Amino acid sequence: MNEIAIAGLVMTGIAGFFGVVLALANRFFRVVEDPRIDVVEGKLPGTNCGACGEPGCRSFAEALVKGASVPGKCTVSTPAAIEDVASVLGVDADFQEKRTARLHCAGGKSAVRRLADYQGESSCRAAFVVNGGGRACSWGCLGLGDCDVVCTFDAIHMNDEGLPVVDVEACTACGDCVDVCPLDLFTLEAVSTEIIVQCSSPLAGEGARLACEVACDACGRCALDAQEGAVEITGGLAVVRSPSRATEECTFRCPTGAIAVVHGDQFQEMELTQLRRSRHA
Repeated sequence: MNEIAIAGLVMTGIAGFFGVVLALANRFFRVVEDPRIDVVEGKLPGTNCGACGEPGCRSFAEALVKGASVPGKCTVSTPAAIEDVASVLGVDADFQEKRTARLHCAGGKSAVRRLADYQGESSCRAAFVVNGGGRACSWGCLGLGDCDVVCTFDAIHMNDEGLPVVDVEACTACGDCVDVCPLDLFTLEAVSTEIIVQCSSPLAGEGARLACEVACDACGRCALDAQEGAVEITGGLAVVRSPSRATEECTFRCPTGAIAVVHGDQFQEMELTQLRRSRHA
């Protein structure tokens, strides 16, 4: 038998051996996927937004079938769709409150004192490393729309004041805007949380007001007017400690409008009224 024939037999034998090994491995180690995963995934919105805590709808469906999560954690689906998923799995829907992105800054173009004109790359991250984009307040929104660009759900748009407007209905609380903002101005809040401190500056008193007309100056009136423990002044800034107990009364005496009641789209209803209020206080 020549060498070519021997080599062919050897290769055939090796191939046969590994074929048998793979066949046995497939038989004894095969993981049979629960068919309900496909059914549940088909009933989810397919946005892969991550609001449920999983990286995508497929992973969420797997977690639901395993009993590691509840249908109500998908705050993007309609109530009817959530009930449908729950009925397939034979579990309670356990609805969760919808969350939305909130921006903790109301310092638009006409409110913040300018130190210089930024002419670099049109990116918040780029402006951030160049002395805050020329703004007197280096803790506020830079207004170049990185959050708008990164939002794949078309839930953020820049307004005439250079501030992001969050469309609560379209927002999925995916957290992309939270991650991209170089100043950490976005948080994800329950939609029932309507008292928002729209300032992130640690400055207090005249220093805060000189930089931005709608800055929190740590006067403490909001804390005095709120229920005990609902609002506190910490590090030169008002902080809502108990959103469920913070009522609109705590906003009435704010001299700059830095703490406000938010309804629906974050800035459409109150940004200009706050600005006028601060200028004529």
